[in-house]
Amino acid sequence: MDKLIFIDHEKCVGCATCEMVCSLVHEGICSPSLSRIRVVRYPTRALNVPITCAFCEFPPCVSVCPSGAITKNAQSGEVTINSLLCIGCRQCVQACPFGHANFNFAQGTAFKCDLCGGNPQCVEYCWTGALQYLPLERALGEKREAVARSILPQA
Repeated sequence: MDKLIFIDHEKCVGCATCEMVCSLVHEGICSPSLSRIRVVRYPTRALNVPITCAFCEFPPCVSVCPSGAITKNAQSGEVTINSLLCIGCRQCVQACPFGHANFNFAQGTAFKCDLCGGNPQCVEYCWTGALQYLPLERALGEKREAVARSILPQA
C-alpha cells in the first residue's frame, strides 16, 4: 500500500469520534462495537491508542479464511471481506495478530477497515490530528522524527 492510517497515540484524547463516525458511515448507527477502528483506553495512565487494520503484507486473515471471503488486492494492497461469502466462522478474528478483524453478531459476518474507499472518515473527523492518512514514506519520516526527538537530550 502506498498510503496508510498513521496513528499518533500521544494526540489521541479517547473521544471516540473515530469509532462513532466509522460505525455511522458503515452501519448507519453510532456503535463503537461496529467500528472498524477501536480506541484502547488506559485511563489510569491517561493513554488512548487507536487500533485499526494494518493491511499486512501477508495477512493471516486471508490465509485462514475457508470460504475465500477475505482477499488481498495485489495492486493496491487492500484487504477486504466479502460479507456475502463470509460463513461467520471467526477464524480471521482469531488469526489477526493485532485484533483488527471484528465480528458483527447481528449479521453473522466478519468485518474490518476498508479505508472508506481511499478517504478514511475516521481521519477526516479526528479533530486532534491523532489519525492521518499519509503516504508510506511520509508516515515513516514522522516516526523517525519522533524517535529522534525522544533520544535528543532535553534542553
